[in-house]
Amino acid sequence: MTHHLQFEHWVPFPVERVFAFFSNPENLPRIMPPDSDTKIVQLHRLAPPPSGSADDKAAGVGSTIVTSFRIFPFLPVRAQWIARITEFEWNHSFADVQDKGPFKSWHHRHEFRVEEREGVAGTLVRDLIDYEVGFGFFGAIVNALFVRRQMQSTFTQRQRVLAKLLS
Repeated sequence: MTHHLQFEHWVPFPVERVFAFFSNPENLPRIMPPDSDTKIVQLHRLAPPPSGSADDKAAGVGSTIVTSFRIFPFLPVRAQWIARITEFEWNHSFADVQDKGPFKSWHHRHEFRVEEREGVAGTLVRDLIDYEVGFGFFGAIVNALFVRRQMQSTFTQRQRVLAKLLS
């Protein structure tokens, strides 16, 4: 069964700055909950199409990112996740899929839109996630009890730290 999650967060920074931050995979551990102890194990970065910007940290289509993380914060057991960038449009969106990891399937689209709030120019960051846990009925229970909550917690953490990281 495919599950869908959507998260939105507005920050008072220009879209170019926010996109540059997110499209650089080296920033991923910085936005993850500290207790996940997320680490980049390997990064094979392919350049995105030219943008006219001096930013050379973005990961274009075909880039792969290998991370390791703690599934359960209280245990030393680590899991590995291999993600691959499948879409990339400067200052608008990029998407990644899981090549190997804890899910049966995973597609995460990151979208960025210029938006003004209360007279302040900023960026709306939208995350659209489609995933399958697998394992039939057992997987549906695990999703309801653990996976969905963990993802909501992860994105709540990101929202707490994002403005500070962009400053």
